[in-house]
Amino acid sequence: MQATAYTYDPETRSGQVLLDDGTPVPFDGPAFEAGGLRLLRPGQRVRIETEGEGDACRITLVTLQTL
Repeated sequence: MQATAYTYDPETRSGQVLLDDGTPVPFDGPAFEAGGLRLLRPGQRVRIETEGEGDACRITLVTLQTL
């Protein structure tokens, strides 16, 4: 799934992405670290992987979107 980086805190390595419908979804440090990134800037297009559904949905991976 694709999203846009919205916020990022380098101290906790957590933040939020915006889904294409504008919904903000938080991610935690382990999801960021799983993608192998060193930093993230607001506005960057990212690829995310999730698990669960509805309110139990959580991001398990954040990485850069590549073609």
